[in-house]
Amino acid sequence: MKTGQTLTIAKLGTSVTIAYASSYYLPAILAKGMAQSLGVGVSTVFLAFSAALVVSALLGPLAGRLVDLYGGRKVLAGNSLVFAAGLCALAAAQGPVSLFAAWSLIGVAMAAGFYEAAFSTLVRIYGSGARSAITGITLIAGFASTIGWPLTAWLDLEYGWRTACLVWAAIHLLIALPLNLALPSDGIVAEAAPPESGATPVAVAAATAVPVSTAYLLAFVFGVTWFISTAMAAHLPGLLQANGVGLASAIFFASFLGPAQVAGRLLEYSLLRSVSPLFSARVASLAHPLGALLFLAMGVPAGLVFTILHGAGNGVMTIANGTLPLIFFGPAGYGARQGMLMMPARFAQALAPFFFGLAIEHWGASALWFSVALGLAVFGALLVLRVRS
Repeated sequence: MKTGQTLTIAKLGTSVTIAYASSYYLPAILAKGMAQSLGVGVSTVFLAFSAALVVSALLGPLAGRLVDLYGGRKVLAGNSLVFAAGLCALAAAQGPVSLFAAWSLIGVAMAAGFYEAAFSTLVRIYGSGARSAITGITLIAGFASTIGWPLTAWLDLEYGWRTACLVWAAIHLLIALPLNLALPSDGIVAEAAPPESGATPVAVAAATAVPVSTAYLLAFVFGVTWFISTAMAAHLPGLLQANGVGLASAIFFASFLGPAQVAGRLLEYSLLRSVSPLFSARVASLAHPLGALLFLAMGVPAGLVFTILHGAGNGVMTIANGTLPLIFFGPAGYGARQGMLMMPARFAQALAPFFFGLAIEHWGASALWFSVALGLAVFGALLVLRVRS
């Protein structure tokens, strides 16, 4: 990997890490303090966060088209300002209306601040050779919770949740913004027409010779994968306890989730980089079902194995979100296409904590059978997919 590419990955990976740490991982630490201060329930804070995810889903295709039209440097730099404005608005919230308004503004920033926009930026810079760069971004941003949760918790403990939001806003302005402005200029030679504005799989496939079924299958794979990922992120400790793991052990096991994701990405970057991304995705999609079945069959002794297998598989599938559209559709119009394909995944993120929580409430650890079935469905969809020769 060339020095220039390494620097680009470091800059973009750091800004994406800041984006996730200051939004996606914020409610887990600050929700209780926000609720008490604003006189609302904790569930209301998470509902506002879900609304932000819905806004992000709706605007995802537009964010991708903006990267296609103007390049990642301009879009991501402008998005740093939107993040800062949203976090300042959240710090100034005085009730449920301003809470939802602030999170909605953060949702606008999330649409162009997460992996999809970063992947689109890398594809504009490196074209079809962006796979290793995409992996590099996920390796860095995989530590977003590891960095974000302790920092946010310390700020909240020492200065309160409002100051924590303001500090993250300052980090966007003082660190993320300069890093995004320092990204290289991009300019990929078009290989096919970009998709039209309709955010559907039909529109995704219409601009290429790829069958419409490919776009539908990819949208299904991404949506179900993100549903499982978000459900586990929200409920893993409770799920482990529901199958007999003690509280302390459940927290200890769950702490391996982030490192396991990074380990999976390192595996993809080293041993699996010479094979097709489609093969890597097929193998990774089986990790969660295998781990869950072992946990259901063996109970407590397999709790850590389940966590590690789920995390490693999820880490590789995050990379697949960026590489699979590239191998099927090519780099031209990648941003808009990626936004369309990931739209179901954004909605799945918003719904997963609530619906999987209901499943655990009614079925306990047996709710894992649901996620096993979903994981096997993803594997089946990936088996059907074929790359054109």
